[in-house]
Amino acid sequence: MQSLIQQYFPNVLLLKQEFINSTIETLYMVFWTAIIAGILGTLLGVILVATGPEGILKNSVLYNILEKIINICRSIPFIIMLALIQPITRFLTGTTIGTTAALVPLVIGVIPFFARQIENALLEVDPGVIEAAESMGTSPLGIIFRVYLVEGLPSIIRVSSVTIINLIGLTAMAGAIGAGGLGNLAITRGYNRFQTDVTIVATLIILVLVFASQFISNTLIKKTSH
Repeated sequence: MQSLIQQYFPNVLLLKQEFINSTIETLYMVFWTAIIAGILGTLLGVILVATGPEGILKNSVLYNILEKIINICRSIPFIIMLALIQPITRFLTGTTIGTTAALVPLVIGVIPFFARQIENALLEVDPGVIEAAESMGTSPLGIIFRVYLVEGLPSIIRVSSVTIINLIGLTAMAGAIGAGGLGNLAITRGYNRFQTDVTIVATLIILVLVFASQFISNTLIKKTSH
């Protein structure tokens, strides 16, 4: 077994510590982006639902402005956004290279996508339950926390999983321009130096992260569905 690994993955054996460090960097970017973009994206998604055409706090002006901003941001390819917001990234972090600097474009890129996902998830909540809560005199804030977020929890978990899987792919793309992580390792050491085994193993680790995320979300959905 050891001889087979040495034969087919010689460079991987030499870069074991770099693989460990790159995996940690990828998890770092995914974790903090998920936390920050998750909070802001959920808030934005709730506002979209609450102020939408059928919302409990209808406000067509605010809804239309937010919707247009989200649509514009979602239309910009991530690789272009990385370049566009470099001045903002440098202002906030002092650099445009590294895992911490990558958080800025990752958060900005994920928020509009996740906000739209949250909006779609909350729109799946049974309108009858919302009407019942309103008839009982529940305040709009109470409806948001006790109805939308509670009844829509399985859908929220599902779209969160989709977003995290998409986020893992974005970290790999950010790695291509110096953000670190498995994407950076796959490009700089694997592709650029023709070390195919490095690229393959980095890709496999990314796939493991994706499958693990999917497994966790499926488990949580089963526990919260009723």
